[in-house]
Amino acid sequence: MGGSDAVARLGAPVQAYWSLNLYQDAAEAGGCFVPSLRSPQGVKGAAADPDRSMREAGRRARGRPRRYCVANRLNRLGTLTYAGAGCHDPRQVPKDVGEFIRALRDSLGGEAFPYVWVPEWHHTDHGLHVHFAVGRFVPQSKIRQAWGRGFVSIKLLGDLPVGSGPVDEARKAAGYLGKYVSKSFTVSDPRLRPKWVHRFEVAEGFKPRAVHLEGSSAWDVLLQASGIMGRFPRHSWNSDEVEGWQGAPAVWHQW
Repeated sequence: MGGSDAVARLGAPVQAYWSLNLYQDAAEAGGCFVPSLRSPQGVKGAAADPDRSMREAGRRARGRPRRYCVANRLNRLGTLTYAGAGCHDPRQVPKDVGEFIRALRDSLGGEAFPYVWVPEWHHTDHGLHVHFAVGRFVPQSKIRQAWGRGFVSIKLLGDLPVGSGPVDEARKAAGYLGKYVSKSFTVSDPRLRPKWVHRFEVAEGFKPRAVHLEGSSAWDVLLQASGIMGRFPRHSWNSDEVEGWQGAPAVWHQW
């Protein structure tokens, strides 16, 4: 049993603090204020605005594929479509993509590589297609052969400002994939998206590691993170900027 748990069981208050998770490889950090364990729990009115809750859920869901893309420098974005009438069974897509990944890996020498893929309903009359990101050059002919179910495309993301590098390219890829992840929150029909079907999938073994930081203030944990990164972040966000924010005070930084 941890020290905090022991103190809480004895009835003594546990000091409030700020918590920040720094994903160094993804050059990103996010965290929030953690109140005393003796403080009232719950957020008043959190369920009063279901639309806002849905937007917040979408925002959180985009975080994981974004960090994964950047940490693994996934800067090439591809699309897999189904020929003919298309695929209308969301349960079939993970099976097909699994076969595609195995075939592609074998054609590239058998070594595992990081990737992210996201399904999207194109039109209900044509069904689903798949967007994916990888971080290495893959001949389109190999992708076409490994997929074998329809049209394929892949491109290195460009049109970025002068001086941009692989991190910026990966963030652009993550931005596209994030839009598709968010779009999945608008699919409420269980026939179109069964609850157990994931909104996205990633290759195992390449998850970015988090450094957990704690401090007395948001500034304290930011200084700690900036010391590790060697500079202050390029972009920051604070929940104080959001009118009517209903959760715990939160921050997000990007280097």
